[in-house]
Amino acid sequence: MLKIGQYQTLEILRHTPPGLFLGDAEGHEVLLPNKYVPRDFAIGDTLEVFVYLDFDERIVATTIRPYITLHEFALLEAKDVSKIGAFLDWGLEKDLFVPFKEQLYKIKPGKSYLVFMYEDESTGRLVASQKIRKFLDNEVLTVDEGDEVDLIIGDATDLGMNAIVNGKHLGLIYHDEIFRKLSLGERLKGYVKKIREDHKLDISIEKPGYANIEPNAQKIIDKLNKCNGFITLNDNSDPEEIKDMLGMSKKTFKKALGLLYKQKLVTLHPDGIRIVSS
Repeated sequence: MLKIGQYQTLEILRHTPPGLFLGDAEGHEVLLPNKYVPRDFAIGDTLEVFVYLDFDERIVATTIRPYITLHEFALLEAKDVSKIGAFLDWGLEKDLFVPFKEQLYKIKPGKSYLVFMYEDESTGRLVASQKIRKFLDNEVLTVDEGDEVDLIIGDATDLGMNAIVNGKHLGLIYHDEIFRKLSLGERLKGYVKKIREDHKLDISIEKPGYANIEPNAQKIIDKLNKCNGFITLNDNSDPEEIKDMLGMSKKTFKKALGLLYKQKLVTLHPDGIRIVSS
């Protein structure tokens, strides 16, 4: 069955003036227009294509890879706003539609928005929604504490930054655990720090416990090397000063520094840290 909004591997059935007709195992066919036809092909070959509706609401195939696929989240730039809704650039000729009812606030051309793409049941069209929370489920969790997870950074709150966890759940990174700038739609690895009784997820972007020491110890060494072997930080330094210079918490800094001291890679002084010359 041809599924719009998804990649599919289809067989080349025949070459016609408009392009190649591709088919699936169930006998469904779709046109791959000439502008997407590869230079070398043979009848019977297979092609991976993306299937969607064109300007005339006909199912067509393309070899262009869009910025978002069905049931995914992505940060997309708005191209236009009309009386019926907004239109986003998702990498294809026909822009992705966001109905007014799926907008959290007014969309403006040139700005980027985190959205979820789904198929509208009444029209069969692919549409996007800013209301991402309704597409996330924390009732049935598929993660455990300590798991490494894929994150997409969401909006800021009074407590921290929301994050989409593995494309399924909503998590929160608290302000006091953010040691570098996080941008809306940014994708990165994170860790499930705590699962609360109400199934809310506390997320960390640093490896928990001692697993995080070694890379942060290297970060201190790198900073020392850039600063002629000396930096003005020590155990008594202000947490904000540590965060600004190294992008880590004071707790993480002290663990990493202790490791370097035990390995006799640095010496500690009242006015700072000095690297041990090799």
